[in-house]
Parts: sequence; C-alpha cells; structure tokens
Amino acid sequence: MPNYNKVLLMGNLTRDPELRFTTSGAPVTNLRIAINRVYTDGTGERKEEVCFLTVVVWGKQAESCAEYLAKGRPVFIEGRLRTRSIQNPNPEEKAKTVLEVIADRVQFLGRPKSESTTTPGAETESSEEKHKSKETTEEEPIDIGNSFKEEDKEIS
Repeated sequence: MPNYNKVLLMGNLTRDPELRFTTSGAPVTNLRIAINRVYTDGTGERKEEVCFLTVVVWGKQAESCAEYLAKGRPVFIEGRLRTRSIQNPNPEEKAKTVLEVIADRVQFLGRPKSESTTTPGAETESSEEKHKSKETTEEEPIDIGNSFKEEDKEIS
C-alpha cells in the first residue's frame, strides 16, 4: 500500500518567527501556529479547542517568513508531518518525541498589522518618501542621431 504524508493547515502565528542558520548556512525558520476548532457537543453546548503546532520552513521561504510575518498573522501551510526525538540532558529521563510540520509552501493571509492600522488618506513617511523619489527632474534632451561612428555604418 502506498504512503501519503500531506497536511494543509490554516491558523494564526502565536509568536514572531525565529530565523536561524545551520552550520552550512542554510536558513531555517520555526513558526508556532494555533489552529482553532469550534464545535457543538452532544448537549448543544458550544466548545472550542486549540491545537498548537511547530512549522519548520527552509530556504528562501524561511527568510521571507521571518521578514514579513509577525505574531497574530494568519497563514496557510502546505507540508508534511515529521517526528523527531530530542535527547534529554538528564540521562535518567527518556528522550522526548516531537511532532512538527515541514512546510513545502507558506501562504501569507490577511494584511500585516502595520498596513491595516493606517487610515485611508493618511500618508506615512515611507509613502511620502516614495512620492518624493518619483518626482521627475528636468534633463536636457540627448541627441542620439549622430552617436555612432562612420565605420559602424559599414556591414562586413
């Protein structure tokens, strides 16, 4: 029977991403997400449960997550499950097994908090600077009609 390991998750970041680099220089980011489930139990009472997961993101995508994501931001994760064992420093205690998601794709949902808090019509310094950099300065026209040499006219 073939095996298939694929997860699709949508949740909110519970803390800011942690970007690190391996000894070989590969970027890796850990995301901690909360996935909420609201349901009605047998008695008609509304209940909510939360599942917390660690998502590991590698490569350029890890750098993008660290740069653009922040606590509270909703994300959509496509990836696979992996378990790994963490050795306890105390030799008398057992090793701990951790379940985590290895992300193949991370999609940013919603807007960053800094963009959603600005009111329409209100400009920030960065947008004013953008407008200033777009201002054109008058330059003298360049005559390109005679810019090539006579020997360039001949075709060998």
